[in-house]
Amino acid sequence: MAKKTVLIIDDEEQFGKLLKLNLEATTEYSGLVATTGEEGLRLVQEHKPDLVLLDIMLPGADGLEILKQIKALAPQVPVAMVTGVWNEQEAKKAFAAGAFEYITKPVHLEYLKTALLVKLL
Repeated sequence: MAKKTVLIIDDEEQFGKLLKLNLEATTEYSGLVATTGEEGLRLVQEHKPDLVLLDIMLPGADGLEILKQIKALAPQVPVAMVTGVWNEQEAKKAFAAGAFEYITKPVHLEYLKTALLVKLL
């Protein structure tokens, strides 16, 4: 069985790479990292990831706009929003646009792995 792929879209390149390395070292998932929404959309089309972790604060189009575009391209792909700041209004918008989770940084890795497991079974 092929490994499931998690796409991490975050403008903090080091955060994305660290999260990818941690997921690959501690789970059965492989990771891809994009630092802009546009790059993330391209990777969604090219690699058809099984799940996307999407930052809200991105250069250019923000994460909520990218979420809507991901859902238009690949409605079956679950998307979890990842953000440095809890904002109830943003969370509501994210859920309304199709996100399955809203995770604040610093990311608690055990919680994240559980959320991924639930969605990727």
